[in-house]
Amino acid sequence: MERLEIQRTEKEKLRKLEAKDLERRNEELEELYLLEACFPEAEKLKRDSRLLSQWKHYIQCNGSPDPSISQEINTFISLWKEETNETFEAVTAKSKLVLNLIEKLKLILLETPSYDLQEKNIIQYQGSILELQELLHLKFNIATEILLRQASTLADLDSGNMEKVIRDENVTLYVWANLKKNPRYRSIRFSETQIGFEIPRILATSDIALRLLHTRYDHVTPLGLVPTASQEHTSTVTYFGKDEVKSVEAAVSKDLQKEYKEQENESNSVHEEETKVDEQGGIEGQTSSVQEEPEATKYELEMKLLSETVSAAQLLLLENASEKPYFSEENEVDLCQFTALGGVHHLDILELPPQCKPRKGWMIVEILKEGLQKYTYPPETAEDFETENTFPPIEVMLEVHENVIFFENPMVARWDAEGKHWKTDGISNVSYKSEDRLITFSLDTFGPVTLIQDAHVNMPYQSWELRPLDVNEVLLTVTTVFTDIQIQIKENLCMLASIKLNNKKHSSILEEKWMTPVSFIIALKEAGLNIFPTGHSHFYVVINYKVRMNLSKFNVLDI
Repeated sequence: MERLEIQRTEKEKLRKLEAKDLERRNEELEELYLLEACFPEAEKLKRDSRLLSQWKHYIQCNGSPDPSISQEINTFISLWKEETNETFEAVTAKSKLVLNLIEKLKLILLETPSYDLQEKNIIQYQGSILELQELLHLKFNIATEILLRQASTLADLDSGNMEKVIRDENVTLYVWANLKKNPRYRSIRFSETQIGFEIPRILATSDIALRLLHTRYDHVTPLGLVPTASQEHTSTVTYFGKDEVKSVEAAVSKDLQKEYKEQENESNSVHEEETKVDEQGGIEGQTSSVQEEPEATKYELEMKLLSETVSAAQLLLLENASEKPYFSEENEVDLCQFTALGGVHHLDILELPPQCKPRKGWMIVEILKEGLQKYTYPPETAEDFETENTFPPIEVMLEVHENVIFFENPMVARWDAEGKHWKTDGISNVSYKSEDRLITFSLDTFGPVTLIQDAHVNMPYQSWELRPLDVNEVLLTVTTVFTDIQIQIKENLCMLASIKLNNKKHSSILEEKWMTPVSFIIALKEAGLNIFPTGHSHFYVVINYKVRMNLSKFNVLDI
């Protein structure tokens, strides 16, 4: 009798928990159907927003081209190519417009749904981006050559060499011209910075110039692929509507009816045996048990149906999931696992061009037809020298940009122009001082370098919370191992509310700036605050999957 009473109490608790869980699932289903009904309206609002943006650009009449119109952007590129003898300051001023056009084109590719993007438009936009990037870098090279022609007139009185630093919000130029060729002058430091080089003797006695062009943007890494409508169609998971869900449940329930009846018969036989054991007080317990057992069995079958549906959806996702990238070359950087931060440092050893010479009130200069030339170091044919001793690696000191957060010591990668990818070989003696934000390393050959960090350093999350603030306004808090990030979301805009690093508030230039979701995600990633998984993230993030609990243990869960 006591055992039956305990069983009845446990089953009563289980029945209440089942009722609450069923109510919760019904509410979630209703919410899902509501969201599905709102999806077309949301897409319409996004489309209207894009059209409004085009209209605003049209009525501004500020002379800037519409990058989505090929005639306008091609005219802009052609006219800028015709402009010659632009100073570095003039190019940096023009670069603001160019970078804005590139950003607009990238946002069009990212924000426009695949069914609204034709393949010819994708090719057009990406082609315009590449043309603008190449032309901008060419203009910086020409401006550097013009500056180096005047190196002798800009020479420092103490050292006799030319040193120049030109700063801008997007670009900073550090250039040093070796005019005196003093073999003892091998340590180069730019004034008011910790940036510099330690050059070998052979460079200290050569007609060369060292240039560090630090761009806050990355125009070196190849553009990512943009999925077309046909590609997205093949990898889309089918979501069932309300009627389809009911039809699937009905079909599956027919297959489970036999199992249900068998379990019901077994439960009835068990109760009959229990009644024989205790004839006096067991009849009441058996009656209530017979009434509750079918409900428990029915719930178990519903859970089985739900489990099979979820498993089928997960299997479909795995079948359509992207494969892990394969790399044929050793030391190649996996851009799905790592991300470049702080822009690109273009390191170049340049041949010093002919200098300006005053003649009877005129400045005479020889202009080389081939333009600015790079100095090959180490030389391709160095048979007569001991390469390791004569052409040692060059030590480089760089400052890490203050607006970029590294949660671990940054790694250095160099650009391989032949393979068109970032690599980590040819770099040694890497040292990072986090307090001074100074990184030092030795480089075998000069070229573009960047600092990289694990893109998933903040994954998986420790916790996240979504808290309502007002109508159509919420606060999203994401807690990771290294940081607490609060994001305010209002209507269709996002804003970084606050950041905490090691439980201390950290100021960021992104705070209090409202942005569209795509622009906001890009800005956070560029600042080193990547909390957004991609289609490849499951290859690089270790996740502790929850173990499914038995139905018999369900009654211990606190709803």
